[in-house]
Amino acid sequence: MGRGKIEIRRIENLANRQVTYSKRRNGILKKAKEITVLCDAEVSLVIFSSTGKMSEYCSSSATLIKMLDRYQKATGKKLWDAKHEFLSKEVDRIKKENDSMRMKLRHLKGEDLTSLHPKELIPIEEALQDGLTNVRSRQVELWKMLQKNERKLEDENKHLSYILRHQQLVMDMNEREMGYGYHERESEYPLHVPCAFRVQPIQPNLQNK
Repeated sequence: MGRGKIEIRRIENLANRQVTYSKRRNGILKKAKEITVLCDAEVSLVIFSSTGKMSEYCSSSATLIKMLDRYQKATGKKLWDAKHEFLSKEVDRIKKENDSMRMKLRHLKGEDLTSLHPKELIPIEEALQDGLTNVRSRQVELWKMLQKNERKLEDENKHLSYILRHQQLVMDMNEREMGYGYHERESEYPLHVPCAFRVQPIQPNLQNK
């Protein structure tokens, strides 16, 4: 049996709407990737959910800006104004700056140094020395902090030990005082009372007969 026809209208239930959006979004992104691979097409896809969350896909051989430029040329519609052009240049500048910072980071890690001249290696060495000095300074600071905390814990341990010993002494004294009092009361009431009377036999003496 084939699946029944689904009426295309807004889903009122919020939970069902989110589940349907997630499934169909993944399906659209999958189809975009498939058509890119199968047909060697340049595909760019941007989806915004009702909550404003963005999902996007762009084929490996294209970027969204290039795709929009091609769309603008193909349709004759102007998508970029002066402000957008400025933003595009700003994006390019930030991208170049980011690439430069990544290259510097690789140099600091000791990577890609073969193309550098001796003069270019000097600031890298100085930066590494400054970093090493800062690391050692931080290590000393942390070590002093650990020693201080260790001394503080030792002092607290000594204080607690003193309190425990004092409490133990008090308990021992109380036990001794209780023992002395018990013995004094025991002496006042002896356990063995001497017999002062001789028990006479109930039966008469048969020898007198």
